[in-house]
Amino acid sequence: MVKPKVDSETKDARFKRIASARTSRILDDLRLLGNCANTSHYCYTENEVGKIFAAIEKELKRTKSLFNTQLTEFSLE
Repeated sequence: MVKPKVDSETKDARFKRIASARTSRILDDLRLLGNCANTSHYCYTENEVGKIFAAIEKELKRTKSLFNTQLTEFSLE
C-alpha cells in the first residue's frame, strides 16, 4: 500500500516512496511479460520478441539518461 503524500515530506523521502513503488510496478510488469514466453499459451516470432525488447531497451536507455546530469566537456586543447 502506498502512503499518501504528507505536506512535510522531504524531496528525498518523496523520491524514495515514488521511485520504489514505480520500480516495483515495472518489475512486476516485466515478470508478467515473461509469462508470454509460454508457448503452450502463446505463439510469437523472433521478430516480434526483438521488437518488444528493442522498445524496452530504448526506453530504459532514455530514462537512465535523465538521471545522468553530468555534462560532457569538450576541449580541443
